[in-house]
Amino acid sequence: MEPALSYVRTMNSQPTLTESRPLDDDATGMPRYLQLSTLFRRMIESGQWQTDSQIPTVEELAAEYGVARATVRQALGRLDNDGLIARYRAKGTFVTYRPQDQLWCEVETDWSGLLRSRPGATIELLSEETGQQPPALIDTQGERARSYRRFKRRHSRDGKPFLVAYTYLDETLYKRLKREDLETKTALSLLSSIRGVKLEDVRQTLTIGAADVVTARELGVSLNAPVAYVHRSAVDSNGRLVMVSDGTYRGDIVRLDIKLK
Repeated sequence: MEPALSYVRTMNSQPTLTESRPLDDDATGMPRYLQLSTLFRRMIESGQWQTDSQIPTVEELAAEYGVARATVRQALGRLDNDGLIARYRAKGTFVTYRPQDQLWCEVETDWSGLLRSRPGATIELLSEETGQQPPALIDTQGERARSYRRFKRRHSRDGKPFLVAYTYLDETLYKRLKREDLETKTALSLLSSIRGVKLEDVRQTLTIGAADVVTARELGVSLNAPVAYVHRSAVDSNGRLVMVSDGTYRGDIVRLDIKLK
């Protein structure tokens, strides 16, 4: 029998750029060029600025959003570095982002999907530590094990990282894993492959945020680029919290599909 799987999703809404408005550093605590790069990124990813189309000039964007031309250039520079646009002298700036090339990572919402590895993905074990405990402010459900093995892994496809995750696994269960499993299986797949483990409650929470300095370096994205935080936990039939996993996905390549009916 499959364990009960609950799913919670929260997402920060993104503004739609349908009207001009001045930008204010004080209102957001974020520099204007970062605000602009976030807004322009959303326009591209939502299709308001379509692939191969020419976007407004620096002068037009500066006037529309009430900022200096240098600020617009900084914002566009971030998008250029991320491969979303291309700038040509005397021609203008064009959208190069192609959704079919980017959306190759799905965050599954059903049990069978959560057990599948990403096609073509490789998993790199970055570190592991024994005698650990998950953070105290999370996972109040389930009785904690005496000790957990914490390991950090990075998932990539075609040499491009798309997920970095910390996983806490009950130490007694960790000892029953094969070493090669750590480089081939997702966190929940690792757990489900251990003979005799019966899961009673599995939970997943997804939130949207921005990449900090460490995350940006590990995932190869710009500072404050969108990321998806996915928290998963599993309790066995004895009421013991056997696994906690906290993963950070690149927000520009994640797709979340939920069948409502």
